[in-house]
Amino acid sequence: MDQLSQEHLNPSIYVGLCLSSLQAGAKEVLYLHSLKVYFQQSLLRCASSNGEDNSDCQDQPTMGQLALYLLALRANCEFIGGHKGDRLVSKLKGFLETEKRAIGRDHKGHPRTSYYQYGLGILALCVHRKRLHSSVVGKLLYAVEHDLPVDSVAMAGLAFTCLERSNLNPDQRNPIALAIRTVQDKILKAQTPRGHFGNVYSTPLALQFLMTSSVPGVELGAACLKARAALLASLQNGDFQNALMISQLLPVLNHKSYVDLISLDCLAPRAMLEPAVETPSQIRGPEVISVTLRVLQSQYSISVPAGSSLEDVLKKAQELGKVTYRTQASLSGPYLTSVMGKEAGERKFWQHLRAPDTPLLQGIADYRPKDGETIELRLVSW
Repeated sequence: MDQLSQEHLNPSIYVGLCLSSLQAGAKEVLYLHSLKVYFQQSLLRCASSNGEDNSDCQDQPTMGQLALYLLALRANCEFIGGHKGDRLVSKLKGFLETEKRAIGRDHKGHPRTSYYQYGLGILALCVHRKRLHSSVVGKLLYAVEHDLPVDSVAMAGLAFTCLERSNLNPDQRNPIALAIRTVQDKILKAQTPRGHFGNVYSTPLALQFLMTSSVPGVELGAACLKARAALLASLQNGDFQNALMISQLLPVLNHKSYVDLISLDCLAPRAMLEPAVETPSQIRGPEVISVTLRVLQSQYSISVPAGSSLEDVLKKAQELGKVTYRTQASLSGPYLTSVMGKEAGERKFWQHLRAPDTPLLQGIADYRPKDGETIELRLVSW
């Protein structure tokens, strides 16, 4: 919460904290104020351009960022309204309409972003009790019947649960109820022997959804207990360093989910968060490690201090003139948009793998290679 630059502001952090039993006092207030200033000013700049010059809109919030901002406002017990609120709602509905057109009437297309952000957008409007056209909801109903990643399925399930409880789309009540059962079945089938649903980072959202079930059952209860134990083990193992992932886990640890934003208890007491006291460790000189970077059939040996991130390795390689790359900021951290002049385009992305073929679950800012590891950057289609 100390990082208030545009690059690091993340509404998910505020939502996660509000859905816990702790509060950060003045720091929390400042964070929400910073979110409001950024989102209102960026949308105002775009509105003033009148579509003639988009130069002021290059840094406008994405659909996912805007949806999370609406969740943050609701986490502060605000219902959006008035001129500014209407502008936010219209913008998010516009995003969803654009995605709906990209998917197409026959469902053969794909969202320009992802079904994860599509479900998040529906959820954000639902917690503010804003109704969406049935055709928008219908695209998500169709998608969950097919192959989606666990986190996207879980986000869709949270959106459907909100719609069911709010009764915003009564004409789709039966399909929504069926979709909720489908999502539950898919998540349970995705549980690994260790207990995670899909992988460690999709598990918090999956648990958020499963905790909303009105008919838990023995199988569901056992699966949730196993998943919680796996998450606690992962937490103690240091797997949760990314702010977005932590903010999705925090509600689970407090037996909450995003669906609780429908009717949040704004008077519930929250204890003051005390800063963690770090015990001083023995200071040692930086140990140097060697990481092999494999890019487009070439490989380079890069030396960096121990504890460096994959992003640090890339920076060093670029400084040495061996690799060129570009990144773009996102809520989950920087991601690669270009390597050696080759751009990640529509339905293409730069995958990070630990040799020979293990995809990395963490982003370049979070993954810390070990001495002697080989990391490959591979342009793949999806």
